[in-house]
Amino acid sequence: LLFTVMPMRSATKRALLIGISDYPVYKKVADASWGNIHGSNDVLLVRNTLRTQGFVVTSLLNSNATAANIRKAFQKLLSEVRTGDVVYLHFSCHGQPFEDMNGDEEDGWDETIVPYDAMMTHKRGVYEGANHVLDDELHVYFDNLRKAVGVSGFVCVVIDACHAGSSYRGDEEEEIFCRGTKKGFSPNSKEFHPRINAKGHFKIPKKQGYGDIVVMEACRSYQSNYEIKKGNTYYGPLSYYTNKVLSAQPLKRDLRWVKEVEKYMASNLIRQNMVYESSLE
Repeated sequence: LLFTVMPMRSATKRALLIGISDYPVYKKVADASWGNIHGSNDVLLVRNTLRTQGFVVTSLLNSNATAANIRKAFQKLLSEVRTGDVVYLHFSCHGQPFEDMNGDEEDGWDETIVPYDAMMTHKRGVYEGANHVLDDELHVYFDNLRKAVGVSGFVCVVIDACHAGSSYRGDEEEEIFCRGTKKGFSPNSKEFHPRINAKGHFKIPKKQGYGDIVVMEACRSYQSNYEIKKGNTYYGPLSYYTNKVLSAQPLKRDLRWVKEVEKYMASNLIRQNMVYESSLE
């Protein structure tokens, strides 16, 4: 008998990085425009480190990071991922609370990332929120990726945004950039009041046949995410310290490197606290 031995497929490391610095200005719609930040700097920083570690990297920057392009990139990534793969997702952009329309949020608000073409303000017949990417949608993508990579794979998500703050010039000599707004996106003119929850770690349930996941967030839900300046360049703090740790060690399916990032955040920031959610604990 002749036996054909098929070579085992090696795992692939895949990354999807989304970073927005320059948002469009909507002159005809009051309070619809987002202030510019430096999200693309984060992607350029992290991208080099991930490529050094052997990741196949897809990046969407600035005007390319539209809601449609982000959704297409997710679908493409899902079509490519195979059992055993490691997937890294990175979001450096504005974030905003969005009125919960399906009743699944205890506080009445979803969390969103803000693509390039999402307006800050609801205006009936002009913009009603279709380009916001809600946490409900993100969770579906994350779950589908966990299923695709299987128990031998791993999904890591870094969200360097927030939904509680605004860009302003403070008492400091340097300008302060904040990735988010205190104004909720609401079709019913509902006012956003953040719920105080000082918990820093959350458990994500394991699922049979699904890979582990860790989701790292730059601040608690009631806090603002302020950029930091290194040299002459602004970065999101979570991106900067994640890159600092991953420049010295490979991304692995454990929480040791995640906790190192948390230590850097805690020792260098006074206005915000990193949060992570994981199935590893």
